[in-house]
Amino acid sequence: MKKTKNLVSPASAVLALALTAGTSMTAVLAADSPGWVATWQASPQPVWGSDFLFPTNVPSILHDQTVRQTARISLGGQRLRIVLSNAYGKQTLVIGKAMVGRVEKGSGMVANGPRVVTFGGRETAMILPGASMISDPVALPVPDRSQVVVSMYLPNPTPVSTFHWDGRQTGWIVAGDRSSQVTPTQADSASHSTTARLLLSGIQIETSQGARTIAILGDSITDGAAASLDKDHRWPDFLAARLAPHHVAVVNAGISGARLLSDGMGVNALARLDRDVLAQPGVRDVIVMLGINDISWPGTLFAPNAMPPSLDAMTSAYRQLIEQAHARGVRVIGATLTPFEGALPGTPLDNYYQPEKNALRLQVNDWIRHSGSFDAVIDFDASLRDRAYPTRMAARYDSGDHLHPGDEGNRAMADFIDLDVLLPGIGAADTTAQNLQER
Repeated sequence: MKKTKNLVSPASAVLALALTAGTSMTAVLAADSPGWVATWQASPQPVWGSDFLFPTNVPSILHDQTVRQTARISLGGQRLRIVLSNAYGKQTLVIGKAMVGRVEKGSGMVANGPRVVTFGGRETAMILPGASMISDPVALPVPDRSQVVVSMYLPNPTPVSTFHWDGRQTGWIVAGDRSSQVTPTQADSASHSTTARLLLSGIQIETSQGARTIAILGDSITDGAAASLDKDHRWPDFLAARLAPHHVAVVNAGISGARLLSDGMGVNALARLDRDVLAQPGVRDVIVMLGINDISWPGTLFAPNAMPPSLDAMTSAYRQLIEQAHARGVRVIGATLTPFEGALPGTPLDNYYQPEKNALRLQVNDWIRHSGSFDAVIDFDASLRDRAYPTRMAARYDSGDHLHPGDEGNRAMADFIDLDVLLPGIGAADTTAQNLQER
């Protein structure tokens, strides 16, 4: 399978020179060990009103309840800390108690019991409006790609103003303080499930291995809108599995409905770039796959009176994003927008695709590939399109809605990436790339 060539950035050149001189990749990265790196993420979104097209799937207020969530980290370590968000809240939130534990594979049980999470040495925490909070380090050895469970007890009436809508993972809201529970939560009259993320926006891991993090700034395709529930089958999950042996974490900054230029089901890309990417510890690279909602929302029920963006407006936003990332020493890898002819058939959004929208997508993709603005390019359009009908997604990758890839499509996206694009010098040792060549 053909893979995208690397466009060498100054940072890449330094790595390549060191590798040519005989220095190992691990030694090069260890020279700038971040200590703590982001290993998992769920980007915060403001909770929308009842008049929006999609339900929130969360209660408006939590009170004397425990929120229990499971997350699969990318890199492991001996200590971790959690990040909680009140980004869009209007009042201070009180955390009565928080616990974290490693999930035993197969059983769902918390191995060796959960550990108490403290904040500044206290078991209780207050998160101010618009703020986030990082916990104290928790001594909890966790392997790469393992699952952890985080439980938070909310003793006071707590309005739900901030969430991550499509977590693709079943979480639970249960009555009372159940934060110390070891067994998996079961459905009963005092509990209900949700696939949204509440409060928990990040997990960080302490590492002494010279690890780094790659962030992925995207929309519902990155967020995994059609990936199997509870399976961790988004394309960033598959990429994380490829990169973990190289001590590289992957954090998913995808938001379903996200846009480059405008607020949608989350704030626009530039408004959240610092919080979701540049401020994440250990981030040295960001993959940007955004723009299809900017192109396709106008004229639909999402934005019935909006005008389509111009190519110049979109490319100007990409350039500004790149400038801000470069100012912080972060490489930016552009990803082309995937085929979507016939998207969302039989739904109120069946006019999401129009020929003129596709024409703009092709122009954007041409700019991403050939402008030289990005440090490197991943051509996801080429990886997923039907060879006979290039405006359509290949059937074997299509989830069925002609917009979002299914599990096989997500795996194909991750496998398509030449790791030399992300980390120059390791591609030759990458068995996934070798296997692709043999197919």
